[in-house]
Amino acid sequence: MAVKSKEKKIKKTEIAPDKDECFAKGDNVIEEEQRTCPHCGIHDKKIRTDEEKKALLNRLKRAEGQVRSLEKMIENDAYCPDVIMQSSAVINALNSFNKALLAAHIKNCVADDIRAGNDATIDELTELVQKLMK
Repeated sequence: MAVKSKEKKIKKTEIAPDKDECFAKGDNVIEEEQRTCPHCGIHDKKIRTDEEKKALLNRLKRAEGQVRSLEKMIENDAYCPDVIMQSSAVINALNSFNKALLAAHIKNCVADDIRAGNDATIDELTELVQKLMK
């Protein structure tokens, strides 16, 4: 079961707790404008442009439509090979979404962190790719 982290948003004018209190209680204190912890720089949010959001959401909506079509095929007792082909289309749509998101992550987040000297991002990316390749 995934653990949902609690997140408190603070305004820039408020004083955030010190670094040790930031994540010790399991509460992520994140400044709204920066989306990072004001003390340790940990980030778990990505602010995307409207164009990026639109492109990613379009890919997800395409996959969602294909899943709905797959559901209707099952409800209507469609022929197995047709259902399998539609299922394959769903998987391909989600793979396309993942490829686009991963490429954007590498070009933006990872590259920016490496330029800033945060080599831990390389380990994070390596771990992500290993999970994807299971």
